[in-house]
Order: sequence, then C-alpha cells, then structure tokens
Amino acid sequence: MRSDDSEQRLAAARDAIARAARRADRRPDAVELVAVSKMHDADTIRPVLRAGQRVFGENRVQEAAAKWPQLREETPDIRLHLVGRLQSNKADDAVALFDVIHSLDRPSLVKALAKAMDVAGRRPSCFVQVNIGAEAQKGGCPIGELSDLLEQARSVDLPVIGLMCVPPLDVEPAPYFALLAKLARDHGLGGLSMGMSGDYETAVTLGATHVRVGTALFGART
Repeated sequence: MRSDDSEQRLAAARDAIARAARRADRRPDAVELVAVSKMHDADTIRPVLRAGQRVFGENRVQEAAAKWPQLREETPDIRLHLVGRLQSNKADDAVALFDVIHSLDRPSLVKALAKAMDVAGRRPSCFVQVNIGAEAQKGGCPIGELSDLLEQARSVDLPVIGLMCVPPLDVEPAPYFALLAKLARDHGLGGLSMGMSGDYETAVTLGATHVRVGTALFGART
C-alpha cells in the first residue's frame, strides 16, 4: 500500500467517525479507532503508522509477537489491542504484549489472565466479549452469564473497562449494538468495543468507544 493511500483511508475513516459522532451529539475524540492489522505484514503497517495511526489490533498472539516488537522499537508510542479470541495457555504472552484485551469471555480465562497479570506486574485493560447473537460458532460470554463473569473478574482485580461484541453477519447490527450498550449501562461499564469496517458508523451513533476497523484502512487481506 502506498503511503498516500494510507493517509487517504485513515483520513476517510476518521472523518466518518467524526460525522457519526456528531449525529449522535457525541465528541469525535470519545471514539478510539483501532486499526486491525491481522494478516498484514510490517511493510503494510508502516505507511499507516507514518500517516499518524498509533492504535492497532491483532487477532492472534503469535502473529502479533512476530511483527510488533520491531515496529514498537521504531515507533514506541504504539498501543496494541488483542481483538481475537484468546486461549488460556496464551495468557502470559498476551499480557506481556498487549495493552488492551477485548476477548475476555469465560471463567478459565479470568483465572489465567489474573495469574499472568500478577506475575508480569502489568494489567492490560479488558473488555468482556458478549455473544450478543447467541451464536454457537462464536466466542463470547452468554448474556445470561455476564453478571457472574463480571463478578469473577472484579473479584480478582481484572481491569474490566467495558463490553465487546461481534453481531451476526448479514443482519442489521443496530439492535445488537443497542443491546450491548444497555448491558454495559446496567453493569456500570463505560467502554463499548463494537463496530467493524462495514458498520462502525452505526456503532458510533449507538455509543461505541472503540471501533475495530481493518479492511477500510488496509484493503482486502490476501
């Protein structure tokens, strides 16, 4: 990707976020753009960094570990988000590498992350992923188990800042975003990680604090 393409795509995404925020009477700077760089190599990411983006998301711990240490040496103020499902046996690596984890979704992961954070002496912020569409093939905490999972996370001092969801494909996402926002309010949480390349403007109008945008910034993955 040429650097000028990156600048244009990044500017377009930021403008779209700002327009959506203003429609909802929100401040544009209340929404953080997470550039999802999964399956893109360092040479593809660097133009986006040069264009001014500093917050990035990855789906897999192993892939992130292979490319981000070098990029962080070059650009130290990067913040890295894990937006994909996390295996409990990767908790130590995730805590060492990421600043924010979006996929806390089960009691075993609560225990693994708490232990890893205690050992590492650092506490990445966490979103609890909710299976908002009750889809068997997707990760995420069932809605009916959310209160218990949050209680477990708080009991071991995990820094839970909000909720995350991925709505079902090919249906109107707005009702699912609205439901996630209600669940967050009901549980006293301010963070909402929702919205991807195809629906992030809708998510912003419904309260998203973090939008996870990949294709709109990097183009289609090969």
